[in-house]
Amino acid sequence: MLSAKPFSALLVVGHGSTLNPDSSNPTHQHAEDIRGRDIFAEVACAFWKEEPGMTEVFEMIESREIYIVPNFISEGYFCRQVLPRELRLSGPTTMRDGRVIHYCDPVGIHPNMTRLLLQRADEVAPGIPRGETSLIVVGHGTGLNENSAKAIQDQVRLIRAGNHGFAEVLDAYMEEAPFVADWHKLSMAPNVVVVPFFISDGLHSYQDIPVLLGMEAQTGAAASEREVFRHNPHHLHGRRLFYSSAIGTERHLADVILDQVEEFDLKHFGGASVGVSAPAISQSLDSGSEDESALRTAEPAAGGTSTDFSITAALKRWLAEGRDVIGEVRITRDAGGVFTLRHKDDPGGAEASATSTPAAETSPLFAREIAKYDAEGKFRPLKSAPTLRSGWRLELRSLDEVRAALDHFYPAALGMLRAHEQGRLCGVPLREVLARQTGMYRFTNTITDEQAMTMIATHCDTKTRCLRRIVWGLSADQPLAGPAAGKSRTSSDANALPLLCMEACSHIVSAARKLAQAGHAGKEAAAAQ
Repeated sequence: MLSAKPFSALLVVGHGSTLNPDSSNPTHQHAEDIRGRDIFAEVACAFWKEEPGMTEVFEMIESREIYIVPNFISEGYFCRQVLPRELRLSGPTTMRDGRVIHYCDPVGIHPNMTRLLLQRADEVAPGIPRGETSLIVVGHGTGLNENSAKAIQDQVRLIRAGNHGFAEVLDAYMEEAPFVADWHKLSMAPNVVVVPFFISDGLHSYQDIPVLLGMEAQTGAAASEREVFRHNPHHLHGRRLFYSSAIGTERHLADVILDQVEEFDLKHFGGASVGVSAPAISQSLDSGSEDESALRTAEPAAGGTSTDFSITAALKRWLAEGRDVIGEVRITRDAGGVFTLRHKDDPGGAEASATSTPAAETSPLFAREIAKYDAEGKFRPLKSAPTLRSGWRLELRSLDEVRAALDHFYPAALGMLRAHEQGRLCGVPLREVLARQTGMYRFTNTITDEQAMTMIATHCDTKTRCLRRIVWGLSADQPLAGPAAGKSRTSSDANALPLLCMEACSHIVSAARKLAQAGHAGKEAAAAQ
């Protein structure tokens, strides 16, 4: 069982999505579960395609030791290349910026995933004899990394070797053989249970695979936008087909996340770790020591660390200065000490009437639900978009709860602002972000300076796209200019806490890719003439 780590943080990293509102749900839910167990000083999430990103998330974590667990299925392209690159990691343990950062294995390769697969198979087909059932574990399949399918193949091998009673256990994939579309040819038993080996009920498990299985003629809406999950069984090809939700939605996956932290300690520190004190880390980093194992035996300092310069302390000071608006959220406090958060355009105090005041929610978690969709019910993948819906009210009892809510409304914004005030927020130039891209994004840095400036002005427009103020330039020695220059200007509202942007987000990278593709196609057309 994992020992408490009162001086350490856990960072759970997921993929996220700019299209699917359900993609990040399991990662947030597992993090919230672990947060409630009081094992770590802090528990945070970061995403490849959502907020907070993998650079800015470090500004919202105050612990000096961080365990990172990828909430990914395989040790493939993302876990081997993308995440270490984006998180700026140099190996299993990275010591930088006053931190000790441990990079654990992804959840999908842990042996305990076998137990979750068996449990999910029994739940989706209750009372169906295993001996008359084929179990098919489905993955994506990709040519980008040979390890992509390995996690699924390992689980299939473990279930077969464990003699768990299934007529057969098979692996199948969306984009490589054996194909999931051929499930009725691959399997022989009268009952077939299909379990998607994915982290969330996203576009693949909830929309694409049902079409490949023949359950539906065309892709449907996302999981949260449908009234019920598909009804089992489905009678197809003379068989009974049982289809499960993604394995990553299993609530016990939180235990597997903790298992991977424990496995890391066992592998690298012999399991003797009980947590590292902030003073011990400081002493080691100041001395230039690279022997992180010495940190594992250090005694925690009495009284822990000072909170004088914490993010919550900074928030207290900002509010005392009358800076009570951040983005589209206004913060007030009544005589009884209760903090109220509402949309800045909604009436409050004496202006509010009994009929215009919505019933108050009292959990900081409700902020994530408010921020998820706009007034028309459309998914808001960019939380700093000027589309936060109105007509809600949050009543919170402490500054810690206010900070938690604001971290849901505008992830990492408070931490970045504190770092900016302290003179240590380092904006990452756009050219640097584009230059490190790989895979289908590897050509993004071929766009011209003029294209980049126009792209930023369009896709970062404050009135229609994003409220953040950019603190990075085109390159290290070239600031934003032309139509993009306005995104670097300070707001004239003295009562507002600025939302800062320290690195181009995935929306900008995607826009640059489209520009680069168009430019490449234009050159090919010109050469052909």
